[in-house]
Amino acid sequence: MDIRQLRYFIAIAESPSLSVAASTLGVAQPSLSQNVVRMEEELGVRLVERSPRGTVLTDDGTLFLKHARTVCAAFENCLDEMREAGGALRGKVGFGMPPSVSMVMAVPLAETVRVEFPDLRLQAIEAMSGYIKTWIDDGTVDIGFIYDLAKADHFRTIHVLNERLFFFSAPDAWPLDTPPGTPVRLRDLQKLELILPSPSHGLRKTIEDYAQPRGVQLNVTIEMDAMTQIKELVARGSGYAIFAPAAAHDFVARGDLVKAPIREPDMVRPVYLASNPARKSSRACQAIAQVTLDVARDLVQRGIWEGELEA
Repeated sequence: MDIRQLRYFIAIAESPSLSVAASTLGVAQPSLSQNVVRMEEELGVRLVERSPRGTVLTDDGTLFLKHARTVCAAFENCLDEMREAGGALRGKVGFGMPPSVSMVMAVPLAETVRVEFPDLRLQAIEAMSGYIKTWIDDGTVDIGFIYDLAKADHFRTIHVLNERLFFFSAPDAWPLDTPPGTPVRLRDLQKLELILPSPSHGLRKTIEDYAQPRGVQLNVTIEMDAMTQIKELVARGSGYAIFAPAAAHDFVARGDLVKAPIREPDMVRPVYLASNPARKSSRACQAIAQVTLDVARDLVQRGIWEGELEA
């Protein structure tokens, strides 16, 4: 078994069907199918189940995927380190970003990396913070932003900032007897129809951690894990939301949403830059981390990313 076969298997696992994986890899589907068969014969286990609806990993396949990602990541790190030994920073750095951070950070970071390190390839992947923790653990990404240290005590972390959470409304649907944008108290929001992520989402957990000890019962009428859809619904007047301003900088700038700071209590959540100390940090990854801190500091100082800097 070689690295090419492992990469093929990862592509199969990340695609809805063998035909999609074959198209992504640029190989014939029969060849890809035969590759899976050879791997299963060598390992003595069934890796995938095939059906008219596509391919699904077996339990053994899921375990093998974890190891395949680890091996491929280690191989890529080896190549990057050897290239770096030649002088210039080269290679790929996988970076996991939660949606709200990605909306404010991804573009300026990519532009900065392109100018300062033209031989580096930044691969920004957007996902919920919980997924990013898993990816940092298994090597899918080299570095990532996370919001809490639950199940992440073993990570190498930098506390970048404390991000403020705000209340959002459509300008023409402001629900309180105060001017739109005026600071609001958390308890004044409990009768409003809120649109929040599902309970498994990190943002929802943060909000509930503030509300429950204070006896505030939030009236969540719509649960939506997609930040773009939450913003659209609130802008249409279909409800109200609580999230970080970084996620809605575009909507606020064009007047589709109005934001208000939440008081009594002030609602904040920490933002950490994390990596796995069990994996050797390449010079490329270290350079990206430093640039990330510089970009974050600039965004906060310009008021684009609202919070208090720690790093």
